[in-house]
Amino acid sequence: MTASPTSTVKPRIGARVLLLDPDDRVLLIHALDPDDPTHHWWELPGGGLDEGEDPETAARREVAEETGILLTTLDRKLWVRESRFRYKNRDHHRIDHVFLGRTPDTTPQITPQPTENERAGLIEHRWWPASRLRQCHDKLLPAQLPTLVEDLLADRFSPTPLTLTD
Repeated sequence: MTASPTSTVKPRIGARVLLLDPDDRVLLIHALDPDDPTHHWWELPGGGLDEGEDPETAARREVAEETGILLTTLDRKLWVRESRFRYKNRDHHRIDHVFLGRTPDTTPQITPQPTENERAGLIEHRWWPASRLRQCHDKLLPAQLPTLVEDLLADRFSPTPLTLTD
């Protein structure tokens, strides 16, 4: 469910990573709303910025906390996505900076340390081949993720960050 367009909820700034493994599979997190378990989706790892944190630092921290995978660097910013949604019976407004990341190994280097909220909504993590994303029958965030990943892997992606809104 989408929040009202006139909602005055202040946007929370976040950072996410389109993380690819050596086989160009993308890591997605299957999550749900604990207050409405029928509402579930697949999303890129990431979350909100901490006080004084920049988006790249937050993106690397969030991947480590959620997956245990340590990223020392990130590639370029791919897009900025603005979204409004309902979660836990509250309206939310997010502006997420999304970076490209690559990992040589899908094995966690540290023990994941998800927040209580992340644990409450986590269903699973899965590495998806780009060719399978279009076959996903669940909600993908962003909805155009299959095309974005295909364009990135085919070197058709915009050289400047895209602006996405949903």
